[in-house]
Amino acid sequence: MSSDRQTRLPAPEPGWALHTDVVVVGSGIAGLSTALRYVQRTDTGRVVLVTKDRLSTGSTAYAQGGIAAAMAPEDGPVAHMVDTHMAGAGMCDPLAVNLLATEGPDALRWLIGVGAEFDRDDDGDLSLTREGGHRADRVAHAGGDATGAEIQRALVHAVREEQRIEIVERALALDTLRDPDTGRVQGVTLHVMGEGERDGVGSVLASEVVLATGGMGQIFAATTNPPVSTGDGPALAARAGARLRDLEFIQFHPTVLWLGAEARGRQPLISEALRGEGAYLVDGEGRRIMRGVHELADLAPRDVVARTIARVMAEQNTDHVYLETRHFGRVTWERRFPTILASCRAHDIDPLTEAIPVAPAAHYASGGVEVDVDGRTGVPGLSAVGEVARTGVHGANRLASNSLLEGLVYADRIAARLATEPGAVPTSAVTTGSTVTLASPSLAPRVRTLMSRHAGVLRDGGGLRTLVDELEALAVEPGPAVPDTAAWETTNLLTVARLVAAAALGREESRGSHQRSDAPEPRPGSRTRPVIVRLEEGDITVTTDEERRPSLPASLVAELDSISLPLAGPAPDPGARSEFTLPWTAPHESHVDTVLRALGEDLTAGPRIDVTTVATIPADQVRTAKVVARADGTISGLPLAELVFWLVAEGALEVTREVADGDTVARGDVLMSVTARSRDLLTAERTALNLLTHMSGIATATRAWVDAVAGTGARIRDSRKTTPGLRALDKYAVRCGGGVNHRYCLSDAGLIKDNHVVAAGGVGAAVRAIRERFPGLPLEVEVDRIDQIEEALAEGAEEILLDNLPADRLKEAVALVDGRARLESSGGLTLDVAAEVAATGVDYLAVGALTHSSPALDIALDLF
Repeated sequence: MSSDRQTRLPAPEPGWALHTDVVVVGSGIAGLSTALRYVQRTDTGRVVLVTKDRLSTGSTAYAQGGIAAAMAPEDGPVAHMVDTHMAGAGMCDPLAVNLLATEGPDALRWLIGVGAEFDRDDDGDLSLTREGGHRADRVAHAGGDATGAEIQRALVHAVREEQRIEIVERALALDTLRDPDTGRVQGVTLHVMGEGERDGVGSVLASEVVLATGGMGQIFAATTNPPVSTGDGPALAARAGARLRDLEFIQFHPTVLWLGAEARGRQPLISEALRGEGAYLVDGEGRRIMRGVHELADLAPRDVVARTIARVMAEQNTDHVYLETRHFGRVTWERRFPTILASCRAHDIDPLTEAIPVAPAAHYASGGVEVDVDGRTGVPGLSAVGEVARTGVHGANRLASNSLLEGLVYADRIAARLATEPGAVPTSAVTTGSTVTLASPSLAPRVRTLMSRHAGVLRDGGGLRTLVDELEALAVEPGPAVPDTAAWETTNLLTVARLVAAAALGREESRGSHQRSDAPEPRPGSRTRPVIVRLEEGDITVTTDEERRPSLPASLVAELDSISLPLAGPAPDPGARSEFTLPWTAPHESHVDTVLRALGEDLTAGPRIDVTTVATIPADQVRTAKVVARADGTISGLPLAELVFWLVAEGALEVTREVADGDTVARGDVLMSVTARSRDLLTAERTALNLLTHMSGIATATRAWVDAVAGTGARIRDSRKTTPGLRALDKYAVRCGGGVNHRYCLSDAGLIKDNHVVAAGGVGAAVRAIRERFPGLPLEVEVDRIDQIEEALAEGAEEILLDNLPADRLKEAVALVDGRARLESSGGLTLDVAAEVAATGVDYLAVGALTHSSPALDIALDLF
């Protein structure tokens, strides 16, 4: 978005300035970890860490349950991925989830190395529990139920020990600063709410700005978020031109201490970990409300539990339910949940003698500023991490205890990128865009009331339209004359509320934590169409028709790119071939399309699922499958097979390759192992094997021909006789077998055949016509008589294709040409005569049958 369409808050000009390499805004687990990881990865890198309150204040400190990572021997990253996807209701980004689960254990070990002390069992191992949506004990905790406080303590201590991290406390980030020439973000303006030389508005100039500002819970009347969570980060990013995504997916924690109908602001959280230890939800009559609702009952994903509580409250005309914990006993309460026990007793509730009144409250934003897996936003120089960012990990509903892990994993990814892509510290920068209308602080209660009324656990289109209209009306009301902290915060709060409301109205289905009573079921087509919101000159734009492309690991993308063949020469006339143009610039995407089409043929009828596997295999079962050769041969297509498994499993898998493309294998050899959901393995099996057996068959046949001419200097190559839609794959398989590729298409070389000669009036005329129309294009001439060779050479042919000439005539042709052009023998070739033909001195043997009719290599998939 151009700078003239961006906006900024009205504020005084900066009265002071700092210069640094990176400025991190936010002091929760994401911000502290980014700062620490960056200085640890660089020798001289400097960070200015900005926090809105004190360094130790933020949402991280309030996290009770723990941090999820597959640390137990009986657990694994794939099981963690599966649980994350199932909680995310189909909206998780496969690559983001895969990275979270695979890099998570090392990230947790780093945190322990920094000094965070987690609870241990009698053997000294991490004491692990489970929370809602988890099917394994993988949640590490500290101090029983004080995990966030311990993490915050350890990270704050480590940050204060780092001399290259400068801390600015009690500072509200206002807007980005830009390079006046390139428009790149090069810092932020701040308002320091304190005293001394940095009081008031100032600026921090840096080569990169990292937003780690946390959540936006204060846009609702009741929330678990601290008072500082007014959506400053999303609002700042929106004014800077960034895209925001999945904002409609606001997670309401199902069990927040109910303090009465008039309670407002931050409410005490009653951790899901209690239900992990055996607590259960009941109504006022003591009836368990989660039985029969979900297979995990009280440990169902949060959206399911919150929705059930909201339904029970509506049916029974009450504003809370109860969490039954009296069976825990004093020892368990005091050892495992001392913080929650103290909080309850501070509000005159004793969990040892009475059930705990609870109700849902706004808790976590699964969406946010759209970023890639390395934290980049769409605005150069601006990154985001933690709750303010939308990585795609959480989808439509965050799996419990994944948020702390996300902050750790993606903080390190940002730090690694910035350490390897250092930028120059700017000496000057400017604010850009028109100023917005400030909102009066008196509007904040009205915004919160509207959001809780119309955008709570249950929503409907009519209420959301009313919400959008009323918030838009508030946005144009004149604000205070003098900009101050209260007005800036309220403006941010109103801006984010408008963005969330627009996103919720734009998703016309129920999915995950976004539940609409007027559209109670998810719509399959909506799953791949995200809701994108942007702020342009103060107005909100909503995009819902953008198809989501599958994300893939960089290593797999590189492999897939190498499979496609580039044009051998310049594309001669783009306009003339536009009707049939292939995506030359993004070959891996063409392979994704090929696989999706193939999968579509298997998943065409009925509910578009593999009905047999769905009927016979539990949704959460994880197994390992081995891809095994059933015959001797040469392998080709392992990246394509992995792509099939990746797309079906949505990245929730681990792949180990035992061989590489081009390797020769024997019957019984394991080619690759894939760990994923059993359903996904069996759904992907046929498409993966179809590609792998077909390509390996071509590679195996090619290898036989290559072996037949070994020692002669001749090479085996293919033709354009390929399977429709699979040309790039067929030709890649030839390369895996040791052969080389001839022409890829009709425009990468001029090839004059007998019919061209007839139509043009002779070899010379045909050659001259090509030279005139397409100068510089490689030129080949096919001949079936020796007397045609000299004319072709005279006109400048670089290659002569000798069609159906016997060995003695081939020798004659080789002698006649004497190195002036390359020679190919084609037609009538068999393995029996290959060596004889190659011995004549020709450069190539063209075997069209390689890609046209090679038998498939027998390969199978065995489930363990």
